[in-house]
Amino acid sequence: MKKTIQITIALLFSSLTLLGQTKESKRADTYFNNLSYISAAKEYKKLAKENPTEHVLKRLGDSYYFNAIMQEASSAYAELFKKHPVQTPEYIFKYAQTLRSIGKFKDSKQWMEKFHSAKKQDARGVNFTSKEAVLSEIKDNKPYYTVTNLKGVNTEFSDFGVTEYNNTIIFSSPQKLNRFVKRTHTKDETRFLDLFQVAINKIDSSANVASFSDEINKKFHESSVAFSPDQKTIYFTRNNFNNGVYKKDKNGINKLKIYKAELVEGKWKNIRELPFCSDEYSVGHPSVSKDGKRLYFVSDMPGSIGGTDIYYTEIKEDGSFGYIQNLGIAINTEGKEMFPFISDDDILYFSSDGHFGIGALDVFASKKDDKGFYTTPINLKAPINSKLDDFAFSMNPITKKGFLSSNREGGVGSDDIYSIAQIKELELTKPPCMQIVLGVVRDKNSQKPLSGARVVLKDSEGMILKDTLVGVLGQFNITLPCNKSYSVVATKEYYQQDALVFVTTEASNLNLNLNLEMSNDFTYNERGELIIRINPIYFDYNKSNIRIDASTQLDHIVRIMNKYPKLVIRSSSHTDARGKDTYNEALSDKRAKSTVEYIISKGINPIRITGKGFGERQLTNNCVDNNKHTNRVKCTKDQHQENRRTEFVVIKK
Repeated sequence: MKKTIQITIALLFSSLTLLGQTKESKRADTYFNNLSYISAAKEYKKLAKENPTEHVLKRLGDSYYFNAIMQEASSAYAELFKKHPVQTPEYIFKYAQTLRSIGKFKDSKQWMEKFHSAKKQDARGVNFTSKEAVLSEIKDNKPYYTVTNLKGVNTEFSDFGVTEYNNTIIFSSPQKLNRFVKRTHTKDETRFLDLFQVAINKIDSSANVASFSDEINKKFHESSVAFSPDQKTIYFTRNNFNNGVYKKDKNGINKLKIYKAELVEGKWKNIRELPFCSDEYSVGHPSVSKDGKRLYFVSDMPGSIGGTDIYYTEIKEDGSFGYIQNLGIAINTEGKEMFPFISDDDILYFSSDGHFGIGALDVFASKKDDKGFYTTPINLKAPINSKLDDFAFSMNPITKKGFLSSNREGGVGSDDIYSIAQIKELELTKPPCMQIVLGVVRDKNSQKPLSGARVVLKDSEGMILKDTLVGVLGQFNITLPCNKSYSVVATKEYYQQDALVFVTTEASNLNLNLNLEMSNDFTYNERGELIIRINPIYFDYNKSNIRIDASTQLDHIVRIMNKYPKLVIRSSSHTDARGKDTYNEALSDKRAKSTVEYIISKGINPIRITGKGFGERQLTNNCVDNNKHTNRVKCTKDQHQENRRTEFVVIKK
């Protein structure tokens, strides 16, 4: 895809790898990281002539690749492998894809076989090298559809993504600038996307095209819309831009989000982002099922199988959303799955570069069965698919007509909209038996979800099928074949691991619970505070100096803090009940500070430890004694000694 559409897609799988950056490449890298791929390619091309480093050649190829300039991308990758032959499997895959896109199918197959050898479990390599992958069958054999360019609507810009709405079509395009503000996305002067509308019976002329909604079309990108069945709720993709605030992730990238709005008195109002969107990953390309109960979308959220995956969530009657579920390995690959469209007859159409196809992104179809699983996707063949990118497919099962977007050769602009007509029924097969495995990782003590826990799933032969970090709800999911054995291990810093062995069945779902117990380095005190596990640190009566037995335990604290370099603790010191309250408070504070000074003297950063005295306010036993001695409990020396202690409470992990 070129120009504007590539920006929308790049935001769904953007990367800021700066390995190999030099002073000379800084300007080009800045363009690249800002998604200004045309300007970046010009700079990298100059650098490649003078000093073709690995970094420069990778970025040169990627600048062309992300902009779908496949001939130049292929040449850059060829030079990369010539001068720097040892490369990661991902660059082998990219090179194979560029060769396929320029028609060098034999060479592409050879490089795809190298990719498969380097990464045997990657579904892309399996799909592209299997015996069933026959190019002639999808390239030249009995097409399913006819395809016609909508020259009356298409412009020199990037026009794509048709959705039918009230006898009109809505699509995305940067064809018109805001009348008051010059709005461009990059220094390439790529214009921002807006939503446009035209009556279906007037798509023969661009004169009939009008802006869809001033409430929806704002300062940055808007694209890819879907509607509720009553057409009173719209879902659309937009940059992370809320109430005039333009937000970026930790790497400085502005991500995409899905927003919804309600039709009120002819105006789209109450615009708000969906609750599962994030500043740290992109969510986009919505599609709603016929009954309005399921929303499909694309995301690169943590836990995705590939660069971008297709997910879905249930839309509840009150407008809230259910559990986010990945469509699983039948649909998603380690590559990019994008632009889902769920038709009224429950056929899922989507674009992918991970399933066997003709070009870069091809369109595929899969049928949902009674259990909610999908058939093995079939390629929609030529002329739907071409050597370049084909995407944003939609189909009306009653009229057998629909729309397609593509940047294939012979178009009017960068990306064009095509009308399509079905002339042959799809040959969809019954899906294999699969089971959705849903898991939650929790703290064993509190039963709260453990955000950021690592989950590794393996098959019976020890092959890793999933290696991911769970989100804020501690959840993970994966779709697996029925009646097979697997193992799953959950780990997290400060915790002991938990592992399960399980066998999938023919039931729809299998629920797993992984409970992580705190590491033996830690425990909880009687107040439920997390503390470092040590033997008691005692002080002599009326003293604050560190005893020899105490120094041994404090050295253990130092070892723990070196083991966990992000740990921040508080030295909480306590006295027995004898003596005045104010005196005990001051004495315990001295004891806390003496332990802090000792630990800092061993090389621990002072910002990682504080000290506080609690006097006699938190006794461990019933040895009370107030200032007037009206409640004194007679205790032994050893019982009073139990209260003269210091604990190290974890403040921050």
